Amino acid sequence: MRTALLLATLPFFAACQLFTPVPQNPNAGLTRMQGELGGENGQLLFQPCNEHRRYVVTDTGHTSLLQEAATLASRPGKLYVDLRGSFNASSGGGTDGQVNLQQVYRLARSDSACSDPNYKTLVLAANGQAPHWSVRVNAKGMEIQRPGQPDLALPVLEETLPDGRLSLSTEANDLRIELWLAPQRCVDSATGTVSSLTAELRINGQVQRGCAWFGGARND
Repeated sequence: MRTALLLATLPFFAACQLFTPVPQNPNAGLTRMQGELGGENGQLLFQPCNEHRRYVVTDTGHTSLLQEAATLASRPGKLYVDLRGSFNASSGGGTDGQVNLQQVYRLARSDSACSDPNYKTLVLAANGQAPHWSVRVNAKGMEIQRPGQPDLALPVLEETLPDGRLSLSTEANDLRIELWLAPQRCVDSATGTVSSLTAELRINGQVQRGCAWFGGARND
């Protein structure tokens, strides 16, 4: 009797497994691309790096890109942006279509960002001011630069935390180094660069704060 009851319940459990919803990829249908921003006829235009195509930017993700771009307009250099959105082709209005913007990874004044040879292998970059420090992470590990200190290249351990936060840590030469990241808009006080992550670098308990963004080797 017990065997018959158990067998009778098997189709029910199989059905539960069959119809369990698959988690959706929030980036499905979206494309990450880097390029330059410009204005024309009251519209914000995006031109991918090393291309002639131009797309009208529609901020469907409410990223405040238009306001951020206006803030950086007075600084020298080209206005570089690393963004994600859906691209719709069109031949009208003197442009090649429209990008429905969902996310901005980085917005900066830079004449060289489009030709950065390290972008595709970069997992993430972080930096802060007063004093200046920078961290670069790639497949080989973490590289740390600080004024008056020798550069460090160390292996790194990554831990994913709730709410999209990350912790990267390493230990070497009597140093305990931690880099904490959180998904929150961050503005560099020296350059005005806008990034998608806040950063906190801890070296033997000493804390320095700054901003960070994901490079081309990471698809977050």
